[in-house]
Amino acid sequence: MSKIYKTQLKNGLKIITEEMPDIQSASIGIWVNIGSKHESTVKNGISHFIEHLLFKGTEKRTALDIAREIESVGGMLNAFTGRENTCFYAKVLSKDIPLAVDLLSDIFMNSKFDKKELEKERLVVLQEIKMVEDTPDDLIHDIFAMTLWKGHPLGMPVLGTLQTINSIKRDDIVSYFKQSYLPHAVIITAAGNIEHKRLLKLLKPFEKMLDYDLKPPIKYLKSPISHSGTALEQRNLEQVHLCLGVPSPNQAHSDRYKVYLLNTLLGGGMSSRLFQEIREKRGLAYSVYSYLNLCSDVGSLVVYAGTAPDTFCKVVELILKELNVFIKKEVPKAELQSAKEQLKGGMLLGLETSESRMTKLARDEIYFKRTVTVKEIVNGIDKVTAKDIMKLANEVFNPEKITIAAIGKVKEKDLRF
Repeated sequence: MSKIYKTQLKNGLKIITEEMPDIQSASIGIWVNIGSKHESTVKNGISHFIEHLLFKGTEKRTALDIAREIESVGGMLNAFTGRENTCFYAKVLSKDIPLAVDLLSDIFMNSKFDKKELEKERLVVLQEIKMVEDTPDDLIHDIFAMTLWKGHPLGMPVLGTLQTINSIKRDDIVSYFKQSYLPHAVIITAAGNIEHKRLLKLLKPFEKMLDYDLKPPIKYLKSPISHSGTALEQRNLEQVHLCLGVPSPNQAHSDRYKVYLLNTLLGGGMSSRLFQEIREKRGLAYSVYSYLNLCSDVGSLVVYAGTAPDTFCKVVELILKELNVFIKKEVPKAELQSAKEQLKGGMLLGLETSESRMTKLARDEIYFKRTVTVKEIVNGIDKVTAKDIMKLANEVFNPEKITIAAIGKVKEKDLRF
């Protein structure tokens, strides 16, 4: 039976542990409530750039030392940046927890931001941006976000642009890190075969982190306003890649379980309506699905599909038709129950690893300021009715709120629906 413990240090930093004594591994993550959403237009991509640079050497370790130490014990050390937060994490066998914590502590608190390493890593980030630009089924999601959240940092690409990354200087990096990556913005979570008291001792260095300003160091903008409309990028491709979406309830909204189920029913798997109608029945797409992008203050429900240029209009019409069905007809009882079981089963299977548990601890604290139990989630899913789904569909599938973005051989007139 796992147990969850939470400690807040005097400087505001929070440490949360889920003790799981029956497994052999442990995952530890340093979560910072800083992401691309908090960046200025001219510094877009700086959070992701910093994520890369923290692995490029400290006062006592080179980048090679960092890689060798974690791999010498068969562990994993990685990081990712999102729109609202950044995470640096490690997964190791329980016996190697001290090593993992020491590595994470060192890269987070003692990174040198060496000029030569910074310039080399700038080239790496620029290649990462070019890789996305050469991958239309990735790029279309950024174009959609920029269209939906036009004029707000939430719509900017997490990686930044070639222009912004080229313009960011070392002084910008150091200043941004010192002003933003402060204790009150940090949550350290751990899950697995690890004791909370032992972890607190290993994390002693974090007690020395100074919180220079108890007020948020970043000017948080007002919640973004969604924009309906269309965006088209002409490219000579074999397929047209499209995203069609609408604003939705946010991550902590009371309707979150309803929107989870609506997404599952619409395009959340092979039995979903979009997959069955567009791929299985008509063969118009290999990849078609829907997903949720839920943030602290806003959210979106998005459909992606890749199809031939001459079937683009047909696919969009079919997507809109399915949205309309949710508005006009209640979901049959058996279909709704199946979606509930799919959602609950996927969640429970996903929580079998230490890294997924570590991630859940952080997300619960970030969005709910408490631990949300599995029982609470299951009950929330079970309570949703067909009437709830229909009511929500009528609210979110408003034709005036639909945004469409496409890449490929599409004409402007084809985007008018």
